[in-house]
Amino acid sequence: MNTLKIIKIRVCTTDAKDIKTITFTHPGSVQPGQFYMIWIPGVDEIPMSISTINEETKGITFRKVGEATTALATLKPGDLIGVRGPYGRGFTLSGKHVLFVGGGTGIAMLAPAVEQAKKQGIDATVVIGVKNKTELFFDKRIKDTGANVFISTDDGSFGQKGLATDIAMDLLKKNTYSSVLTCGPEPMMKKLLDLCKNIPFQASLERYMKCSIGICGQCCIGRGLRVCKEGPVFDGKTLQNIEDFGNYRRDASGKKIQF
Repeated sequence: MNTLKIIKIRVCTTDAKDIKTITFTHPGSVQPGQFYMIWIPGVDEIPMSISTINEETKGITFRKVGEATTALATLKPGDLIGVRGPYGRGFTLSGKHVLFVGGGTGIAMLAPAVEQAKKQGIDATVVIGVKNKTELFFDKRIKDTGANVFISTDDGSFGQKGLATDIAMDLLKKNTYSSVLTCGPEPMMKKLLDLCKNIPFQASLERYMKCSIGICGQCCIGRGLRVCKEGPVFDGKTLQNIEDFGNYRRDASGKKIQF
């Protein structure tokens, strides 16, 4: 699992503004919510959520935001990348009806979980929240599963104007859910946790990672919990006892950065 495999890119697609998906051949079992370490030759190695899970092929979806992702976005089919993993703890799917809430690129990690839920016969309701319609992606893919989909945009350019948590709050008042699964901006997930007082809750966290195998401690949160090992998916009871959840993260030097 921890061996770096050099793999040819099979397909590159542009999903929305500055958002791309890269797929490649990588046989093996992956749990929705796990991640790969992706090496961009000559640039860097970074953690990437797994957005496509098939028996022989896997995919990663990312926003072009920095040096590594900008370089990754320039690659084409046939170019080489390095892949380590999968790593971490993914989502646990159970019950009769699950509410998924994805903010920004968080829907990329949730998409395989929605697909797996439908395969298990679990009803799925999905809330997708983005800033505007140019950033919306995977909505058709999610709808094709048969899930009930709600979309919010900050500016009202598509779907309901407002935040994903606005829709989630309304749905939680009107319906009963076995659990709530979320991925997106951490303040959004913190607000959602506060809404789910008696509902099983799971959230995927993102932190700066170096080794991905629990050695370096760079991604520690709370009292010694490592996002790469004990996460990236944590349950609500654990998150309630993590002071930094929804408040701050750490940069490469370990300095606290407020959300």
